[in-house]
Amino acid sequence: MSVRILALVGSLRAGSTNRQLAEAAVKHAPEGAEVVLFEGLGDIPFYNEDIDVEGSVPAAAAKLREAAQASDAFLFFSPEYNGTIPAVLKNAIDWLSRPFGAGAFGGKPVAVVGTAYGQFGGVWAQDETRKSVGIAGGKVLEDVKLSIPGSLVRFAETHPADDAEVAAQLAEVVAQLHSNTGETTAA
Repeated sequence: MSVRILALVGSLRAGSTNRQLAEAAVKHAPEGAEVVLFEGLGDIPFYNEDIDVEGSVPAAAAKLREAAQASDAFLFFSPEYNGTIPAVLKNAIDWLSRPFGAGAFGGKPVAVVGTAYGQFGGVWAQDETRKSVGIAGGKVLEDVKLSIPGSLVRFAETHPADDAEVAAQLAEVVAQLHSNTGETTAA
C-alpha cells in the first residue's frame, strides 16, 4: 500500500535546517511511502472564524486543507522559537482543525520531529506541536521522535540528506508513520 505523508515545516526561512530535514525525509522515504513537502504555509492568513466561511475560505488555506485531505499521515518539522512552536505551524494546525468535528486530521497518524540550534534540538516546541495536533484530532505517535541539537553546527557543511545517521533516523520515522497508517486504514 502506498502511503502519502504530508510534511509541514515550521520555518519559512530559505536556508532553514528544518526545511532541509524535510527535504531529506522526501529523499529517503522508504518504499511504499511518499513524503510530500507542502509549500505555502507563509501565505495562509491567521486563522479567523470570520473568514473561514464555506465558499469563501482563503485560497491558501483551502490549498492546505486539500493537501491534508489527500494525505494518509502527517510529518511536522518544528524548530523552536522562544521555547515553543512557531506561529506558522500553529496556524496550519488551527486551519486543519476546522470545521469543528470534521477537521483534516481525522485520526490520521502524526509524527513531529525537528532540529534546533540549542542542546535539546527543539524538544519543547515539538512537545507543544504534539499537544496541539493531538487536540486538533491527529493520532499523535508519541513514541516516534527525532530531535537533533546543534543544527547550525551539525549541518553547516552537510545537508541532512547527506548525513547517514539522520537519513536512517528519518527513514525510520517515515516507516513508523507508514505502518501506523496501515493500522488506521485496516481498522
